[in-house]
Amino acid sequence: MPRAASPAQPAPSTDQPASYEAALEELEQLVAQLDAGQLPLDQLLVRYQRGAFLLAFCRERLTAVENQIQVLEGQQTKPWDAA
Repeated sequence: MPRAASPAQPAPSTDQPASYEAALEELEQLVAQLDAGQLPLDQLLVRYQRGAFLLAFCRERLTAVENQIQVLEGQQTKPWDAA
C-alpha cells in the first residue's frame, strides 16, 4: 500500500544575518517562541534549525573577533576587565 504524501515541510532559513547583533536579537526571539510551547511541531523544528544556524553564526563571529584581538595584542590574551 503506498504511503500518503506528507505535506511539504518549510525549509529553515539560511539567510545570513546583517550583523552579530541582528543574529543575537533573532535568536532571542526564537528562544522566546520555543519556550512559549505554542508552536506546531513542524514550525518548532524549523525554528529550532534556524536557531542552531544563528548560534553557529554568532559563535563564528565571536571566534573571528577573538582571533583579531589576539593579533592586535601580539598573540597574548589579556584578562578582560569589565569595570
